[in-house]
Amino acid sequence: MADTGTTAPAVTPRFDLLLRGGTFIDPANGRAGELDLAVTDGRVAAIDTAIPASAAHQAVDVTGLYVVPGLIDIHVHCHVYSEFFFGSIVADGQSWRAGVTTLVDAGTAGALDFGRFKERVIDKSRTRVLAFVNIADHGMGPGEQEREHLLPEMCAGVCRAFKEVVGVKSAHYWTRLPWDERHAPWDNVGRAVQAGELCQMPVMVDFWPRPPERSYEDLILKQLRPGDIHTHVFAQQHPIILDDGRINPALFAARQRGVVFDVGHGGGSFWFRNAVRALEQGFPPDTISTDLHTGNAANGLVTSVLEVGNKYLNMGMPLAEVIARTTARPAQVIGRPELGQLGPGSVADIAVLRLVQGQFGFYDCGRARIEGTQKLETVLTYQGGSLAFDADGRTMPRWQDAPPDYWVCH
Repeated sequence: MADTGTTAPAVTPRFDLLLRGGTFIDPANGRAGELDLAVTDGRVAAIDTAIPASAAHQAVDVTGLYVVPGLIDIHVHCHVYSEFFFGSIVADGQSWRAGVTTLVDAGTAGALDFGRFKERVIDKSRTRVLAFVNIADHGMGPGEQEREHLLPEMCAGVCRAFKEVVGVKSAHYWTRLPWDERHAPWDNVGRAVQAGELCQMPVMVDFWPRPPERSYEDLILKQLRPGDIHTHVFAQQHPIILDDGRINPALFAARQRGVVFDVGHGGGSFWFRNAVRALEQGFPPDTISTDLHTGNAANGLVTSVLEVGNKYLNMGMPLAEVIARTTARPAQVIGRPELGQLGPGSVADIAVLRLVQGQFGFYDCGRARIEGTQKLETVLTYQGGSLAFDADGRTMPRWQDAPPDYWVCH
């Protein structure tokens, strides 16, 4: 055949990004296995086997790694301009290094300062920041103790007004002083639930039982509605484990009612003596979260939701369940099922994780330790299809192969 002197036309890449060779885990859509993930215009464009590297402008080899939805932490404090609480984290400084693409502020702001929170934190963060609004009008602080600051109508109005709101928060109420005419046992929880009814959103409750007037069983079996969230579930003050070592049957009854149980690790709210025995007896948390604030975010106790997930991984929770409880399940709980998943067309919030084998230690809020042999580490994080974190530079050329612009002093 004669040589015509022509060459085959160049193939135009169909995708912006291609993650090739990884183990794909997407609990929300029930998909797992050796699959490639392609992204275009910030959204998932294709999930398939053996998509050629030439199909994308950038193809990244993630062989041996896990490709999962961006993690969601539904209990943090990132309202850095709070009038009364000064322990908030900076969202973008804590999120991507842990594979997290969505943080949910748990009631740091109340109705009176939520607008400022949105303007100065939500709108200025690249990380997606959502929020529960505190039933106390000024948010976390002394107003949480005073009935005149617990305003359901005002709280519900703000919840309805801002698309970033996912629910109502109740916390820190009257843990030790005697009841009086201004402080009834269920003022805080009751008014938060009333606000939740008005705006048709869930309530997250941080709780300290004081039986008989305010018992733990009454909280989860009578006060909370289906879809409401009990955070700090494995804290020391809750009767999770009975004196004979069995799990309190009220927890199973409450879960049957639809109450959601969240870890909310924090600086004092996660104890292996409760969490391990509950897991062994068939009661895992619905959602894994941190309660991140400056008092715990940098001291090793609870650095990220991925690290809390690592504790559960070494307590015996299967890897796929750890991923589900940090992605699909929290998205469902906060009413944002479009998040925490990687179905075609979904926003390309992606975490690429490495499972490392070795000898590791993990400790709880009582400074008691467990030992483990595996942990997840973040390799890459994409927020809306854009690279936000690259732990080892795998998306970048060797310096010797860098493009011409690299060699020019600007």
